[in-house]
This record gives sequence, structure tokens and C-alpha cells, in this order.
Amino acid sequence: MSNVFLKSLLVSPAILAAALAVPASAIAAEAKVTNEAMQSQASTLQPLSLAAVPQNSSSGTTSDTALGTVEPAASSLAPKNLPMQVAATPVDQSGATDDSPLPDETRASDRSLKQINRYTREGRSSSNSQVTSVSQLSDVKPTDWAFQALQSLVERYGCIAGYPDRTYRGNRATTRYEFAAGLNACLDRVNELIAAGTADLVKKEDLAVLQKLQEEFAAELATLRGRVDSLEARTSTLEKQQFSTTTKLAGEVIFAVTDEFRQPFDNETVFQNRVRLALNTSFTGKDLLITRLAAGNFVPFALQDSVGGIGLQSFQFGSTGGNSVFADWVAYYFPLGDKISVYIPAFAGLQYDYAPTQAGLMEGFDGGNGPLSIFAQRNPIYNIGGGSGIGLNFDVTNSVKISLGYLANNSSLSATGGQLNVPQTFFGANNPADKAGLFNGSYSALAQVAYKTDFFSIGATYVNAYARGAIFDTGSGGAVVGTSAGNFAFTNAAGSQAGQFTSTTLNAYGLSGSLNLGKTISINAFGTYIQANKPGDGVGEGEIWTYGVGVAFADFLKKGNLLGLTAGVEPYLGNSRKFGQGQNTQPLHFEAFYRYQLSDNISITPGVIYVINTGQSNANEDILIGTLRTTFTF
Repeated sequence: MSNVFLKSLLVSPAILAAALAVPASAIAAEAKVTNEAMQSQASTLQPLSLAAVPQNSSSGTTSDTALGTVEPAASSLAPKNLPMQVAATPVDQSGATDDSPLPDETRASDRSLKQINRYTREGRSSSNSQVTSVSQLSDVKPTDWAFQALQSLVERYGCIAGYPDRTYRGNRATTRYEFAAGLNACLDRVNELIAAGTADLVKKEDLAVLQKLQEEFAAELATLRGRVDSLEARTSTLEKQQFSTTTKLAGEVIFAVTDEFRQPFDNETVFQNRVRLALNTSFTGKDLLITRLAAGNFVPFALQDSVGGIGLQSFQFGSTGGNSVFADWVAYYFPLGDKISVYIPAFAGLQYDYAPTQAGLMEGFDGGNGPLSIFAQRNPIYNIGGGSGIGLNFDVTNSVKISLGYLANNSSLSATGGQLNVPQTFFGANNPADKAGLFNGSYSALAQVAYKTDFFSIGATYVNAYARGAIFDTGSGGAVVGTSAGNFAFTNAAGSQAGQFTSTTLNAYGLSGSLNLGKTISINAFGTYIQANKPGDGVGEGEIWTYGVGVAFADFLKKGNLLGLTAGVEPYLGNSRKFGQGQNTQPLHFEAFYRYQLSDNISITPGVIYVINTGQSNANEDILIGTLRTTFTF
């Protein structure tokens, strides 16, 4: 350091104390402005889990930290919340930049980002608060050699700042930039005193020393001021270009190469896609308005089961079949006090949007990072009905949650269930026609009591529903899981295909649970029994059964990966002979998948689905589906 600097420190101990006061409040304030601007910008780039609604005690729609005890929240995308990646280029601890050969425009942008990052880091390392008396600094004692100098700077000039814990930490090393920042703060304070007419408080010798220091640190002071100007300009640009102060964009794109190998219909290999873009808006920080757009080109395989739901995969759910863009989910979450959370879907709501499914790591919310099939994700009881209505969660205790909900079906998207094209007049909470609307059409009402700890969860679920289409239809009319007999228990009894759309009342009773073994293994199991009745047919009740078990291994072979195995019985009509529908053989479902995380935003999932006794008949060929799925989240 130059002789001027050394002599100035000898002339005035107060200036040395100023050097020790490095973390000036000016840096901290400017760094805060910079951070806020950067976070606003980065939020449009940051992946946001669509399954993550505001995480508060009353939400009831969070993902538990305990492995496997995962609760549903805002549906279908389940990518992780990842760190912001604004300064993507390397910046070392000293703030040095990487001078790799880049185009001038790119290099300038990188330099700007690095400068923001370095300047912000300096501010973060010196997050101080102004003190008004040296006695407020717990680690400064009257016996310290710089005590009087510090006291003078605090009480005469007010340009000393302490850390939030009321310490000064005067022994820490400082950089020339930090010293210049402290000097700049003192200069600003002296100028304020002069402007306020209190120049008599400023000693002439101090002004002389400050002048010498200002000359010595002219380059650093100029650099700091240049940074401030650059940051102000960049902040202004970010404020002008930001999408919204209340809304974040999240998205998922799925590419999937799929084939079916066993059925006698010569199914060919297909390359299909689905795209979802969600605008997640919060007005209070605790609520969440979701507006999601979707498109896809799914066309179902020809299978020996007229519904096709038995082979439906999660990425095919919600596809229009022609890559037409439509709003496939509009809903609002908000808390009501500390113990109640409310879910109001205006369109395409699902029972598992708010009710915990106890499915452990197998719950994928129909996104591209979980199991291949809808069946492997959760108990099919949560797929009974959906649409528009309301859902409530009551946190009775930290471990006990009660869920209640009522959803009226929405108008059918014919490709949702595979092959059905249900007349729109039969459905729609938005349809004022007879036998439709919010309370006179198809609906499902759910009541559930769930208990959870860090090690296991269990839930008992009851669903009462009135269906004019498939039973397991998620409110859209077309079946998403189960055999045709399990979804339409009275087809033959009605005497015609149109009989599928006559009314069916049902009462479903389900039990679901999950168990954590260590930190990386989750086991889940479920079972459901349904009493289905067609009023006035004189035949009696249909008995529909489904059950299964799954196991998932988190971080398998590599952090972020997921290996999953499922075995179970798809929903089937257990007393099918009573309705003249032949065998009641159980359709066995086996599935294995392995999600390999290439990066924070890209995963590849190979997997197979094998179904025996498709269509509840051992005379039918088995279904064997192989899929290679690539998922991009942002």
C-alpha cells in the first residue's frame, strides 16, 4: 500500500477505524436492490414445481420432507424447485473473471453478470446495520486501542456500521474495495454534515486526511460508483422487461418413443409429445392461482379392451391428440386461518390436487418424472370424478388431516380417456342443460382422514359419485385406468353401447398407506372396493375391486435418480358374470421404470408396462408396452 495511505493512518486513528468499518451500509443497501432485481428476473427462468403450492402450515398441499410421505398439491408437473442460475459463467472467490474467447457481446454480458455477482457477494458478506453508540458493539471494549477512534466516528460522523448480531469484528481482513466503500460512506456523511450547516463538527485535519485518502483510492471509488451506475441501469432494464411481479412461468415438455409388442393389432412404434405451460400467480404470498395451458399429440394403441384406459400412460393424460393448445387446468388455492386450506378448481380439478394420496415416491402427479402409468402412481379411488368445485383440508393436529371435496364433471375431451367421445350434454358443470350443471350432472364427493409421521402415512377414503360416463374418468368422461367392465359395469345389461352413458351411482371405500425404510426406500400399498349400481335395472350392485403395491428407490446409483416397481390389479368388475360379461379374471399390472437425471432440468426414463388378462379375460393377449421418455422442466 502506498506511503500516502500509511501516513494517513498514522495521522488519524479515526481513518484506520474507518478502514475497519469496511462493510458499509451503502454496499448492503445496493446489494439488496440488486438481489431483488435479480430474483425477479430469475423467477421467470427458475423451474417451479406445479406440485408445490405455498408452503405454510395451513396449506395442506405441501410435499413432506420425510421420504415417501408425499402429499399432492397443485397437480401435474412435479419438477424440483431448483436454484436460480442467473450468473451461469464461472466466478471465483476473488471476483476474477474468465477471459475465455467469446464474442464481444456475450463477453460483455458475462462481465456484467459477474460484476453483479461479485458486488452482491461483497454486500452479502457485510450485511451490517448502523449503530449510534460504540457501546452497542459487543466486541469493542474501552481498552481496545481503536476505541476512541471508533467512538469519534460513530458519535461525530455516524459512518460506522455493525453486524446484525451487534458485533464489529475489527480483526477481519479487508480489501481495497471494502476500504473504499467505507471511505465513501464517511465522505458521504461528511458532505451531509457540511450541507446541513454543521461544518463545525468536521475537523480540518480530518478533511485533509480524507482528501488524501480520496486521492489514493480514486480508482476504487470510481469503480464502485461505476458499479452502482451499472447496477441501477440493469435494475431499471429488469424492471421494464420482467413478465410480472406476481406470476412465475413453469413448464414441462415430454418426448416419448413408445411401442406395444403383444396385442394382435400390429401397433407401430410412435413418437409422441406433451407440453404444459403454467402461469403460477400469488397475490398474498400464501395463495396460488394456477392457469395451465397444454397440448399433445397422443393417439392410443389398439388394445383388446374397448376403453384403452388399462394402458394409458401419465404423459398421455390431458392430450388433445392434435397438438391443439387449450387451458387444461384453472384453479385457486388459499388458506383460511391457520388450520384450513381451500382449493377451488374452475376447470379440470382432481381429487388428488388437495387430498393426500399416501403414495410415497410413486406419486408423480401425472407429470413426466414419475411412473409411466396412471395406475402406478396412486390408488385409483382418487381418479373417480373431477372437474369444477371445491376441496378443503383441515389440519386437526400436526399428524391428522381431514379432507373434504365436491367436484362436478367437466365436458369431455374425447381423447382424454383414449377412445370415448361422450356427448357433451351429459357433462359439464358449466352446462345449464337438464341433467348437467354444477349439482345435477356427474359429480364425485370425497371424504378422507389421513394420519402421517416421518416414517409412515395412512389414509381412509370414501367417495360417493354419480357417473354418466366412465367410473375412473377424472371428470372428463373417458376412462384413464381399469378395464371396460370395471368402468362400465352395465354395458350388456343396458343392451346397447349407449347404455354406457346411463346413470351409475357408486360408493367407493379405499385404504392407502406408505412406509419409509431408511432415507432412500419408500413402499406404498392401496386397496379399494366399490359398490356400483344402475338404478332401476333390477340386476343389483356391481362389485369393483382394485389393489396394488409399489416400491421406489430414491437416488439409485446417482443422486436425483428414481427406480420404481409396481405390481397390482387394475380396477375390474368382480361379479361380471352377474351382468353377462363373461369372466371376472383379475387384470394383473406390472411396471418398472428408471428415471435417470441427466441434469437439473432434463431426465430420461426407460420403462415397461406388462398387463396380464387384459379385458378381464385370460383368452386375450397380454399387453406389453415399452417407453423411452425424456422430460424437460423449466
